[in-house]
Amino acid sequence: MRSRLLTTVLSLLVLVLAGLGVPLAATVAGAEQQRLFLDRLTDVTRFASLAQRPIIDDQPSVIERELRRYDEVYRIAVAITDRDGTVVARSRPGLELTDREVIDRVGLALAGRHSEPGELMLPWHDAPLVLAAPVLADGEVRGAALIISPTSSARGRVVVWWGALLLGSLLALGAGILFALPVVRWILKPVQRLDQATGKMVTALVMGRPVEPVGGNGGPPELRMLTRSFEQMAAAVGDVLAAQRAFVADASHQLRNPLTALRLRLGNLEGHVDAEAEVHHEAAIEETDRLNRLLDELLVMARAEASSLEPVPIDVDDIVIERLQAWSAVADSRHVELVQTGETDLVAMLTPRGMEGILDALLDNALKFTHDGTVVEVGARRVDNRVELSVRDEGPGLRQKELERATDRFWRSPSHQNVPGSGLGLAIVTRIVARVDGNVRLELPKGGGLRVVVTMPLAPPERSIRSIR
Repeated sequence: MRSRLLTTVLSLLVLVLAGLGVPLAATVAGAEQQRLFLDRLTDVTRFASLAQRPIIDDQPSVIERELRRYDEVYRIAVAITDRDGTVVARSRPGLELTDREVIDRVGLALAGRHSEPGELMLPWHDAPLVLAAPVLADGEVRGAALIISPTSSARGRVVVWWGALLLGSLLALGAGILFALPVVRWILKPVQRLDQATGKMVTALVMGRPVEPVGGNGGPPELRMLTRSFEQMAAAVGDVLAAQRAFVADASHQLRNPLTALRLRLGNLEGHVDAEAEVHHEAAIEETDRLNRLLDELLVMARAEASSLEPVPIDVDDIVIERLQAWSAVADSRHVELVQTGETDLVAMLTPRGMEGILDALLDNALKFTHDGTVVEVGARRVDNRVELSVRDEGPGLRQKELERATDRFWRSPSHQNVPGSGLGLAIVTRIVARVDGNVRLELPKGGGLRVVVTMPLAPPERSIRSIR
């Protein structure tokens, strides 16, 4: 943003300099042209006056000596014509009136009119300055005096003036840059603080920590007001999220005690229920167990969202082996084989106990949905500076359009409603990896089933040796 704002300021400065410099450059060129024109007009008028007597006496050659001396000194061609436009005296041999501009100027002089400056003289126009004046005798035009003057010296002075103007413009532009840089920094300093505070706010909210104030009183008043509004908004968002997390955790915890007591009472009724009510008794126990599982997952979700622990290096291979052993009994009861694939010796950055929570949620889902006698693969690999942990089952999978919604809280596929669950497993995994800027990706592999890929940052080499096992 700073470069764009600085570019805008400098563009305006360039436009102002161009708006002032171009007319000034044209004025300088016009002044040099006017000076040259007046100087040459004086000379041609003098030659017209000197040619009066020689033309009246029909002896124009007597003035040629004066014309040649003038040409030798100033390198400016001079010619005298009669009333028919024929050259009767010249400053250099072979000087003839062949150029259209020269003929037009002589024609104006023979009509009794003086020459005018003409178009603006610019440095790249190398055409000579042609001026003619009428030779008058007793008020009658008897001929014309003509000067053909080079303009190189005048154009050189214009170039010098234009160079000085350009140098002054560059100096002004440099001064503008030196002035604009601190001004732009001063304007954008609150914006930079807001940008940094936004990133910190997201991290703080995800980690469940208080939002740090933006701080600083510099910058324009409007941006300082925006900073105060942002701080108020961040504090309000933090309070709302903290209250929400506290409510979920407290509600789940407070509901556990009466639900546990209810489960015990229902269990004590076994053997004391009529045969006709036995079905309803078993259904009540199943619903109580389902509520217990739901409360457990809600508590896990609340802890995942409210945890303020910093990420630490986690040995992926050790945790995978440990959780596969823990879930092996469930897998054996379903005749499902748990297989570890991929690379070993990978160390990822994750919150403490986060890897266990991820694997428990993914293995629970995989064993719940895969078919008996199939294989569940758990693998890890390194991709650039990330660790990809994947769990693949051979169950019914999901439809392509359902993949985006699978990580939403409480969402379950309509085709899986007969399978016990709350729809919080993948949502919990998503919240855990979000703390380390990770992500969750769902894929439909060839051969059916579902593959859940969890991406986490790879631990730096210097921290890998201190990984938590």
